[in-house]
Amino acid sequence: MALIIAGGSASPQPLFAAESYTNFRQRASVSDEILTSDIAEEIRFGREVAARIIARFGMYDNPEIMKYVNLVGNVLAINAGRPELEFHFAVLNTDEINGYAAPGGYIFLTRGAIANMQDESELAGALAHEIGHVVEKHAVKELNIKGQEKTSVSNLAMLIGGSSDSARVAFSQAVDKALDLLFKDGYKRADEIQADRDAVLFCALSGYAPIGLSRYFARIDKVKGKQTEIIDKTHPSFKDRIAWMGGMIKEEGIDTGDYKTAKDRFTKYITLLK
Repeated sequence: MALIIAGGSASPQPLFAAESYTNFRQRASVSDEILTSDIAEEIRFGREVAARIIARFGMYDNPEIMKYVNLVGNVLAINAGRPELEFHFAVLNTDEINGYAAPGGYIFLTRGAIANMQDESELAGALAHEIGHVVEKHAVKELNIKGQEKTSVSNLAMLIGGSSDSARVAFSQAVDKALDLLFKDGYKRADEIQADRDAVLFCALSGYAPIGLSRYFARIDKVKGKQTEIIDKTHPSFKDRIAWMGGMIKEEGIDTGDYKTAKDRFTKYITLLK
């Protein structure tokens, strides 16, 4: 699997004064104990989940769009608090409106999702939500994906780290469960709330309009049918999600007046989407 990785900065400056910016950055970091074996296993597991996602939809064959999405995504990832991971961003070739995150930093948006966006802050918001799932280790915790350095781990976690036939079967079964989480069952409501709140935080830290994701949700809430079938089934209502993101902005006193949407740059790239 080859994902295009691009460097550079695509975002405006952060929206906070120095003290607030420092506090937000601290709150964006993850305090969980991190072991090298856990990171390696998370990446290995996530790479297989990502491969299955790509096999399901196919990659969108447009290098310019891929480069652009990576530029925006990597700016957000810098402020996400998981420096031990190298994030990868890609576009899936489907009209479905959705985004997916695989453990280890593999982030996908669908072609249909991007086609329904109007500016770069909306793109950033959707990417930041998926980054939030990785940062908070929602799938990792749900499926207990760990390496072998810890003694108090489940049999499944120990098997995943092994090389025997039973280990390979366990690994494959765990990947199947991860795909069910993405396509059928959905994350816990609390996890979706956390990822949405993280999206507001990561966008604000990166200088993007923190209401970009809310505006995008309000628009696709009006789209019904096959395009939104999976997201409607696996996520809470858009109205609820817009409400709790608004609460986050109010609680943290985030300035929504002096933000950047980078609409012109987004429009230049979106014309390449077919």
